[in-house]
Parts: sequence; structure tokens; C-alpha cells
Amino acid sequence: MTDDQKEHEFEILFEAEGRSVGKMRSEITVTRPGMAVSYEMATDEGEFHGGDDTAPPPLAYFATGFTACLMTQIRAFSKRMNIPVNGCVVKGRYRWTGRQKGREPYVGSPGGFSFDIDLDSDASTEDQFRLIEAARKGCFIDQTLSVANDVGHRLKVGDDWVEV
Repeated sequence: MTDDQKEHEFEILFEAEGRSVGKMRSEITVTRPGMAVSYEMATDEGEFHGGDDTAPPPLAYFATGFTACLMTQIRAFSKRMNIPVNGCVVKGRYRWTGRQKGREPYVGSPGGFSFDIDLDSDASTEDQFRLIEAARKGCFIDQTLSVANDVGHRLKVGDDWVEV
């Protein structure tokens, strides 16, 4: 078995710490443990949520991240699969529904996500399909949303962390 045929596994870890710094503004530091880089990002909500609209809302980052993840995999895998792509335009649609009774907090639910992908490529339609399928499988966000996930939440109570 050649090195190209050996299977290996790798882990990707990001950590984010957000701080409230205004009505609805949050400033978030995102790091990758073991790497010397960090990213500073801010979010805010519009008037509807009592914010000042000083930064993109969190769902805009979600949409940006999902679209960019898919585009990154298309370009990276086009090289690996020897399927030429000169450029691509990806248009994503992200839909959620909020349900609320009276003044109670609303409950959000996903309404679906979809992409229109326009590849500038001379490759056959079959090869372009193979590329998109590989990109979908390689996009960690696409794969995260394709399966049920457990999301843990803990609250700091005194010196302890308690599962919520």
C-alpha cells in the first residue's frame, strides 16, 4: 500500500470566547489551540433585538462560513481530483423560522439551506458532479448539518460548571 492509499485521521479544533460589550454587541476571539493565530470578530443585532447594528448578526457569519467552506473544498478538491476549475460562484440560501407565543422567548428552527453552484470549468458534467459531491463530503459544516449532533451547554455556578 502506497502512502497515497493509507488512511489517516486528523482533528480540527477551534475555540471561541465571546464577551458582551454593549446592548447586543458581542466581541468574539476565535483561536486554534496550538497555532499562533487568532481572529477578532464582532456581532450585533439590529433594532428588532435591541441592538445598534454595528456589526453583522451571528447568522450572517453562519451563512458566510457555510458558503466559504463549500467554496474552499471545491477549489481544493478540484486540484486533488484533477478537475480544472477557473472560478466558481456559490449562492447560498439560509432559512430559519422563529415561533413565539405572546411575549415568551421565541424558539428557532432551521427551514433549510441550499446552494446554486456555477463553475467556470471545461470539465464534463459528470466530473463536476463528482467534484461537488466530494466538496460536500469535505465541507465540515455541510457534514455537521447532515447528521444529528449533541450540543452541550454548561453554566458556571460558583466555582463549578453545571450541565444545563
